[in-house]
Amino acid sequence: MEPTGTLERGLAVLRALAVEPGRHTRATDLVRATGLARSTVDRVLATLVHLGYLRMEDRDVLLAPPLMELGAAYLACGGLQEALSPPAERLADELDESVSLAVPDGDGVRFIGQFTRRRTMSVAFRVGDLLAADRCAAGLALLDPSAPWAEDDQLIEPGLIAVALPVRDQDSKAVCAVSVVSHTSRHTVSGLRAHALPRLRETVADMETTLATRPTNPRLTTRHTAQTGRPTPARSGMDASRAAKEELGMGYLQSLARGLAVLVSLGSARGGCTLAESAKATGLPRATVRRAVQTLEHLGYAAVEGRRHVLLPKVLELGYAHLSGRTFGEVVQPHLADLVARVHESASVAVLSGDDVVYVARVPTVSIMTVDITVGIRFPAYATSMGRVLLAGKADERLAAIVPKPLTRHTITSSEALAAAVRQAAADGYALVDQELEEGVRSIAVPVHDRDGRVVAAVNVATHASRATPDGLVRDILPALRETAARMETDLAYTGRT
Repeated sequence: MEPTGTLERGLAVLRALAVEPGRHTRATDLVRATGLARSTVDRVLATLVHLGYLRMEDRDVLLAPPLMELGAAYLACGGLQEALSPPAERLADELDESVSLAVPDGDGVRFIGQFTRRRTMSVAFRVGDLLAADRCAAGLALLDPSAPWAEDDQLIEPGLIAVALPVRDQDSKAVCAVSVVSHTSRHTVSGLRAHALPRLRETVADMETTLATRPTNPRLTTRHTAQTGRPTPARSGMDASRAAKEELGMGYLQSLARGLAVLVSLGSARGGCTLAESAKATGLPRATVRRAVQTLEHLGYAAVEGRRHVLLPKVLELGYAHLSGRTFGEVVQPHLADLVARVHESASVAVLSGDDVVYVARVPTVSIMTVDITVGIRFPAYATSMGRVLLAGKADERLAAIVPKPLTRHTITSSEALAAAVRQAAADGYALVDQELEEGVRSIAVPVHDRDGRVVAAVNVATHASRATPDGLVRDILPALRETAARMETDLAYTGRT
């Protein structure tokens, strides 16, 4: 396969997977959807799995959070999300209504920011979703930016209403729309207009000032994930595909990996990159970069602006909406399943809520004797391995306020002993609790960190005391547990879930 054809085919497979990402999709389904040969699909899948963009569960093909770096490259290249999200979020807080940011994409508008209010009837749009421009307030605002405002009186679906204004750049071009979205149970469309439009106009004026005064084409040492603004590591400027090709041989499509690396590199500067800058960022020959960029432009994922090549909103169709909508539990669940398959014991993830741990994900093992725990259950943090890991980052005063109660004959029952156990967990990077929550149950846990290094969750393995000694848990389970936590942290960094 010629290099540009390989990239085009790889993107076709990603598009097919993103059409219905929730259903079970296998290689044979992708053959039918794309018209590609089975051997081609198999090689594309092997390459994308190696890159971390896809996961295989049995024969099912699933999108994986690292795929979000493609969409994140577009968001960083355009820079609109980073610049406009803070005032949009403030507007949502002030009006107590959901606020959306959307950009033009062909005959539609694609969302690049969502700041929703949690209600029984709430907006379910995700970053990356596409709507017809003439069916929503954001699209109408961009179709006729000279109008005083645009509104959606249940055009998309019954009950949903919105009012929107365009945002212009320093050249007076309408580049984005800001929508205030509500429900007819809260407002009529005229009532929403009266409630939101004055503050919406002020916010748009602030946004336009921001766009007019920001520096031109700053180089980025990091890229930014949607919603959070938190950075992901930039590529090193080395062609990693060469080593992968040597390792995997014919099953690895080096030209596909290189083409996707070029796509990501275009997000290394706001306003895009020249061919020379992309070649430097990827470590690839300039001719290779040119072929990849030409393919991206042909497919509508990139465009030329002067000497620079910029990414277009269509990049977000490559699975970004589905992945950006995943919950914390959905992100960590596959890694828990992998851990259980390796260690043959039950595993869980929990977060701290007050003085308790709350289970947010769990995969039990199949055994006659098993630990009976379900998602949502709460246990006192002081008597659990995950609780001690989570308490390790808390102030001494917080620990001193906890009064341990004996749950078994092994339970720590003094604040001093608890503080010592928590300090030990912080020093060791793990906590082991031996039958303190319940007789016969041993567990070991490690922390899960966010991008800023803060402990936001814990993952553990729990077993019956008859099946593992404390030393055995440290020797046999702890390495796998730490590897699992690291994989969770990587995926959570892409999705921004904490």
